Amino acid sequence: MAFTLDQFRLDGKVAVVTGAGGRGNSIGRAYALGLAEAGANVVIADLDGAGAERVAAEIAASGGKSAGVQVDIAERASVDAMAAFVAERFGGADILVNNAAIMSEMLLSRAIDYPLAEWNRMLAVNVTGALNCCQALVPQMRVRGGGRIVNQVSGGAFPAGSVYGITKLALTGLTTTLATELGKEGIHVNAIAPGSTASDARNAMTATSLPFRALMEQVVTMRYEGQPDELVGALLLLCSPAGSWIHGQVLHVDGGWIL
Repeated sequence: MAFTLDQFRLDGKVAVVTGAGGRGNSIGRAYALGLAEAGANVVIADLDGAGAERVAAEIAASGGKSAGVQVDIAERASVDAMAAFVAERFGGADILVNNAAIMSEMLLSRAIDYPLAEWNRMLAVNVTGALNCCQALVPQMRVRGGGRIVNQVSGGAFPAGSVYGITKLALTGLTTTLATELGKEGIHVNAIAPGSTASDARNAMTATSLPFRALMEQVVTMRYEGQPDELVGALLLLCSPAGSWIHGQVLHVDGGWIL
């Protein structure tokens, strides 16, 4: 079959995006709007229930179909309730974007000094939270004949140089493991590893004058900083028929950082 641009369409598909309602200029919000633009019905799942409703209303105002739901991905009962909401409202999920994570709220400390309670919280959200969502929604994908899972990892995992990077490296391992397990069932599992993205969460952590930025500008081969919208094309590729032969991969969208 010859390629057409229609292969990027997601009409009739149901997508769940976690962490898409908490901040105004966020990667999750950009993902949700992009999926809606491609025709998907989008469930905005966020710890901030009011924020999830705001993004859902934004999609609805543009003519799309969307709903917001409050969820704590670290709590399995909360995730199961979210999955039940998806089934009741839209009939089940075809796409899961595991975007929610602790980043700007994390403790900035060396791993050797990291309090174990905070370590466990990071793992519970950034890794176990993604597994919770997969375990809750994959049964719906099976009933619907297949699906797409996209995990949000990070350029900071290659190699990991922080506790945050450790969690994202673990999520990369979960990506390849689930790809191995689910591929024969028609469920594609991939990951996106963003570089330094000018989201509200990143901006809350990094000032433009920090030496880190100057160092990154020397290392990155094209452009140090991207915008949330610049990640949406990669997401649509991985979620749509256009990416039907992409499986078990980490797609780096970072201006040439991890090169």
